[in-house]
Amino acid sequence: IVAEIEKKITEAFEVFDRESNKTVDVREIGCIIRSLGCFPNEAEVQELLAQIEVEEPGGFIHLEQFLPVMTKVLLERRFWPIPEDVILHAFEALDENKCGYITKEDLVKHLTEE
Repeated sequence: IVAEIEKKITEAFEVFDRESNKTVDVREIGCIIRSLGCFPNEAEVQELLAQIEVEEPGGFIHLEQFLPVMTKVLLERRFWPIPEDVILHAFEALDENKCGYITKEDLVKHLTEE
């Protein structure tokens, strides 16, 4: 099972490895983690980054440093998604007209003004 997890992590990492040199920009790590089905908040992403040896501040992360940390995260089942009923409740709070959808304009308003 560890080999399968490592393969999944490597594949996700490679999507963001634009230079094909087994490194990614440190700013991509949150996206990589979320693409693996984990949903940490930004503080938790920073905690994970603290466990990974970063080449330089604002630099790059090597796959070999990322792989063991992320493997442990997946094995421990950390940062799983918010339960569906909580998301539905949040959606219903935004759906003021109770029509079953949110318009783009309403969503932009909620995200930028409220």
